[in-house]
Amino acid sequence: MFIDVAKIRLIAGRGGDGKVGFHREKYVAAGGPDGGDGGRGGSIIFRVDDNLSTLLDFRYKRKYVATNGEPGGGKRMKGKDGTDLVIRVPRGTIIRDQKTGQVIHDMSDDEPFIAAKGGNGGWGNSHFATPTRQAPRFAKPGLPGVQIDVTLELKLLADVGLVGFPNVGKSTLLSVVSAARPKIANYHFTTLVPNLGVVRVADEQSFVMADIPGIIEGAAEGAGLGHDFLRHIDRCRLLLHLVDASGSEGRDPIEDIETINAELAGYSTFLAERPQIVVANKTDLLGDDRTMLDRLRAYAEEKGYDFLELSAATQQGVRELIRKTWDTLQTLPPVIVYEPEYVPQEIEVTEADMTIEKVEDDTFAIEGVWAERLMSGINVDEYESRMYLDRRLQEAGVYEKLEALGVKEGDTIVIDDFWFEYVP
Repeated sequence: MFIDVAKIRLIAGRGGDGKVGFHREKYVAAGGPDGGDGGRGGSIIFRVDDNLSTLLDFRYKRKYVATNGEPGGGKRMKGKDGTDLVIRVPRGTIIRDQKTGQVIHDMSDDEPFIAAKGGNGGWGNSHFATPTRQAPRFAKPGLPGVQIDVTLELKLLADVGLVGFPNVGKSTLLSVVSAARPKIANYHFTTLVPNLGVVRVADEQSFVMADIPGIIEGAAEGAGLGHDFLRHIDRCRLLLHLVDASGSEGRDPIEDIETINAELAGYSTFLAERPQIVVANKTDLLGDDRTMLDRLRAYAEEKGYDFLELSAATQQGVRELIRKTWDTLQTLPPVIVYEPEYVPQEIEVTEADMTIEKVEDDTFAIEGVWAERLMSGINVDEYESRMYLDRRLQEAGVYEKLEALGVKEGDTIVIDDFWFEYVP
């Protein structure tokens, strides 16, 4: 089954918590704090696998979670980092943000890509020792990893795309010029999925050709199979526009060309401007009547297209087409690689991620991610930890904002699950 679009959720690992620990050794009365840092959470990494040609695996698994970092230990031992999760995808897969549709990364090369970074580990209490606070009984928690919903979209990496109505001989041509073996039969929509083949021109000269399922009128709006596979022509540098010169289907080849080009324009204006070579196929069925070929040639020259005639079934003219295609490719820019548009979310949270509001006449609430993360590293039963909290609130300007809201001595301040009285 050919699947070229998949939606999945990525959850990177959370960093391990810092350790609250103290050095214990015989005959050492005051060993001091020695809590280690937590390990980094595992990241989620994408890597290209050329043995894959579809996104089928992502149809059955939609959630990918990396492992968390382990908490720090005593003797300043750092916790073990979480294991990175590697996801393998076909070459040409584009990773997009589900909410915005923006491109995060184009998996067209061999470099791995970190799509969701694991959270940093928290500091152990050894980091918080000072001359006046020699036995800190608190540590920092690990930070959560990045969570993001992404869409995977496969756009085939091919130099040349074969386009045209069903049953014009695209699959036959691909089977003749390459080692690909697409299904070939005398009925419409024999090709249900794109097929790729490598065409050898000479030593160290080759290009990749894609046989795209037949496009019909209305494809850009979803008719037939074209809507599903038009995306695979996006990267093609050159289009070979095949038509049935014999008219065996009872259609006018010139009308076919105009219909297909209208569908390409309906899908993408850039795609409609892609260079084309009009290829008149099935010439072996014409006999001595060249009227249609002459009409096609005149039409192609009027539109500025190169024109070639061949018979894929008898291989007449095939070699000339390969050489012409190769020579044209040498004048064209390389295959399109999509530039990133998405700005990754930051794991770090600042004081700006906090709200302070008056919930009752004598009660004020401090809420937000910053407040939650601050309180997760506070031991409210320890005096030094409470003093650390007081200093962090002071540095963040929380008390100034409370005073601006009219807080009075004795009013209740609520931050997470911790309640305390305000003392100016």
